[in-house]
Amino acid sequence: MEWMTQLEALAATAIAMVLGGAVGFERELKDRPAGFRTHMLVAGAAALLVGVGRLTLEDPAVIEAMPSFLRIDPLRLVEAVIAGVAFIGAGTIFGRRGHVKGITTASSLLMVAVVGIAAGFHYYVLAVAATVLTLAVLALLGLLDRKPGRHRDGARSSSPDDD
Repeated sequence: MEWMTQLEALAATAIAMVLGGAVGFERELKDRPAGFRTHMLVAGAAALLVGVGRLTLEDPAVIEAMPSFLRIDPLRLVEAVIAGVAFIGAGTIFGRRGHVKGITTASSLLMVAVVGIAAGFHYYVLAVAATVLTLAVLALLGLLDRKPGRHRDGARSSSPDDD
């Protein structure tokens, strides 16, 4: 396996981690259950899994050793990433005594995983644009959501509970 190809996968992982870290930093500032490091690791893991899949598809040793009836599907790695993030997201949502909290943070974890997947496939413009959109939703729309007197499920609240 050529080491330059591996470095490209590593660079994609680093880019994903930086982008995930930007979203995680916003979550960290709001003292949410999953913050800077968690978002970085989720995005990086997603990109690295996709990178490993790409490397495997290009590795002649793997292709030669594979039975002719077996096919490699890189999108299965995407499914694995989503399943893993769902597990992590569930941990951020369910608090003590069954209280549901952290839905927005769980959603941001899913989003940074998808950003990581995009970076892993070397779709850097898409990954950066998705990160900017995510930050806009979290920061700008979050300001609108916090207006005093805003009703949430019929209750008057000035600070959101499900964030």
